[in-house]
Amino acid sequence: MTNALRLSPFDAAAILIVLAAALGYLNFRFLKLPSSIGLTIMGAVASLIVVALDRVLPGSGLAHDVAGFIAGIDFHTTLMEGMLSFLLFAGALHVDWHEMRRGRWPILVLSTIGVVLSTVLVGGGFLLLARVIGFDVPAIWCFVFGALISPTDPVSVMGVLKRAKVSPTLEATVAGESLFNDGVGVVIFSILLASAVSGADFSILEGVRLFAVEAGGGILLGLAIGGIAFRAMRSIDDYKVEVLISLAVVMGGYAVAHPLHASGPVAMAVAGLIIGNAGVAHAMSETTRDYLHKFWDLVDDILNTVLFLLIGLEVVTIPADLRLLILGIAAIPLALAARALSVILPLRAIRPTRAHDVVVPATLIWGGLRGGISVALALGLPEGPARALILAATYVVVLFSVIIQGGTIERLLDRLSARGTAS
Repeated sequence: MTNALRLSPFDAAAILIVLAAALGYLNFRFLKLPSSIGLTIMGAVASLIVVALDRVLPGSGLAHDVAGFIAGIDFHTTLMEGMLSFLLFAGALHVDWHEMRRGRWPILVLSTIGVVLSTVLVGGGFLLLARVIGFDVPAIWCFVFGALISPTDPVSVMGVLKRAKVSPTLEATVAGESLFNDGVGVVIFSILLASAVSGADFSILEGVRLFAVEAGGGILLGLAIGGIAFRAMRSIDDYKVEVLISLAVVMGGYAVAHPLHASGPVAMAVAGLIIGNAGVAHAMSETTRDYLHKFWDLVDDILNTVLFLLIGLEVVTIPADLRLLILGIAAIPLALAARALSVILPLRAIRPTRAHDVVVPATLIWGGLRGGISVALALGLPEGPARALILAATYVVVLFSVIIQGGTIERLLDRLSARGTAS
């Protein structure tokens, strides 16, 4: 058996970019699937080929080396202190503030109460499933899984919305909810993970306090840095400097969030909304707008490509245990049911007169895709008996979400819209 690959961060990044470019080319040239679906499928096929070759050539240690390479990436640091800030900011740039304001109450309720409700439902259900299948896992780790799988992935969701024909208000509502439930979900995940790692009893009151501090601090920080960047951009007209200012907002703002005990993801979502709306409308020339959007679209696409490739490759890191596969498959209806309840119940509470409208909840439920962020959070978990369970369940749920939900949401919405028009 060979030793695990020892690569520098640059080597790791180079391998991922080369693989992503090669698979992206093959998908565009031959499969012609949406990039998130195509890359996930091709990554999964590549990982299965690695596993098969390792079985045929047991002395090669190929799967061991690939698993060592993936395990050598510090996903928690890479995501939480790097990729997540870029992804959320880039996503927020394209959300229409005026349309989002029309759906502000669903966005607010679904991204807070909805995420908490889903975390509780998934966590409780996962504990039951694990015990039935034969895994003795502490309850707190089941709720950690609930927190990381409950938020929808803004990259996946926005990719779906670009293809589906929905109203601008619904599109902004779904995109806005996805952005903010991501920030809220990461805060809840961090609080639960800290409790799980320390072994201390989880206090609901302390959790609520930490949540209020981090989420509230993130909103204030996002308003502050977004406002400063807006004023700076408005005072000049140089696309290079203005794009550089937007980059400084993401990197500098995220760097100061941690020492201030503020949520970086929430701050980036708020700052992105300010620059993508007020900044684009009142502080930029047409040339700057064009360069800003193209720059952040490219950043978004590169990170998106790498994340979805990693989703497919993740199977190599999961131990070969049939019970893990059964647990993962059982987690699919659990995650969908929790998402449905956490969407329908809050929507009926705030909009009881529109309970008959099926397009909105259907878009939010079936279009609420899990993606790279859930995978990266799972891969960043510390070593322990619960890690394999959470990794397996996350992989299966995300794979189903990206391929099945992502591949059918457009047709589902077309049918629902046609039915609504006919009636």
